[in-house]
Amino acid sequence: MGKSSKDKRDAYYRLAKEEGWRARSAYKLLQLDEEFNLFEDVTRVVDLCAAPGSWSQVLSRVLIKGEKYGRAGWQEKQAATRNYVLGLKEERPLAESLAKLELKDEKIKPRQGVKIVAIDLQPMSPLDGVTTLRADITHPSTIPLMLKALDPETYDPSAASPSAPVDLVISDGAPDVTGLHDLDIYVQSQLLWAALNLALCVLKPGGKFVAKIFRGKDVDLLFAQLKIVFQRVRVAKPRSSRASSIEAFVVCEGFCPPEGFSASLDKPLNSNSTFTSTPPKSSSNPTRTLRADGCIELDLGSEPPSDDEDMEEGGQRWIAPFLACGDLSAYDADATYQLPKDRVSLDPVQPPTAPPYRRALEMRKLAGGAYGKTKMK
Repeated sequence: MGKSSKDKRDAYYRLAKEEGWRARSAYKLLQLDEEFNLFEDVTRVVDLCAAPGSWSQVLSRVLIKGEKYGRAGWQEKQAATRNYVLGLKEERPLAESLAKLELKDEKIKPRQGVKIVAIDLQPMSPLDGVTTLRADITHPSTIPLMLKALDPETYDPSAASPSAPVDLVISDGAPDVTGLHDLDIYVQSQLLWAALNLALCVLKPGGKFVAKIFRGKDVDLLFAQLKIVFQRVRVAKPRSSRASSIEAFVVCEGFCPPEGFSASLDKPLNSNSTFTSTPPKSSSNPTRTLRADGCIELDLGSEPPSDDEDMEEGGQRWIAPFLACGDLSAYDADATYQLPKDRVSLDPVQPPTAPPYRRALEMRKLAGGAYGKTKMK
């Protein structure tokens, strides 16, 4: 998050620097948590494609430090104000309570036994309580490294499965977009499959998986495939995500692999993989059918849908519910807000550790300076 382009960025970009976040993407995870309560009863989390660390920063503040944001923090502030107005007894004065609720004074109900592991190919600056690994999420050697980081004292390399599985796996990874939408969507889908393959190896039954997706052609097939191993699959668009972007987030809850299924990065799943065992009755293997009108139907079986599932008329195509996250009164990521005249430009919270453009900066410096200028001979 740079300093010189503040006028060219949206409100969340500036707000992130004011509130101490490493990147504006922190608000995406916060708004997803407001909608789906992702952090409920969660103590063991793996953050994939974590750099520069904004999502890991959210996990550190919420799970380890016990801070509250969004709707939860607002509700407690309202409760403190109401108790003060009604004259109810409190252990501390209102100002101190509000200062605590504003996360400026002390920790609030930190959770016990929290383990957070952040993995990325790029180096990441350290965070309180977060173990960072520089590893490839597609390589089988990453699994033992991650399990050892989660349980350094009790890790058994000979065990076939982790002794204490993970509650939540999140991934905000995305490729360097080329502008060719079909190519970008394909590369993103492969990145999501890599994150899913790792999640299948470490998630506990009933665990959660959250990952970024690019909505494009036949994306409903991806949702149907996720539905095979998760009880509930929904798609969300946080308010801090620009409406002009095709990105969204798939939120999968209730991890329930088919009986006899064994996950491994040595033989990872891909978009053409099928399960040899019998999946649950409520979510059988999907089959694709091209209708005369050009629409693609996904047949998930003849079982009746549950209350939280959407089915087209005829029960042949399962449609993932799409939800917009974030308070409507919050900032609009696509809107332009006028800055006050006395505004002071802020320095980045965390400068880039190893930016890919470092070599370009060095070459530009040798050439004579910024903006393409060269030394006069």
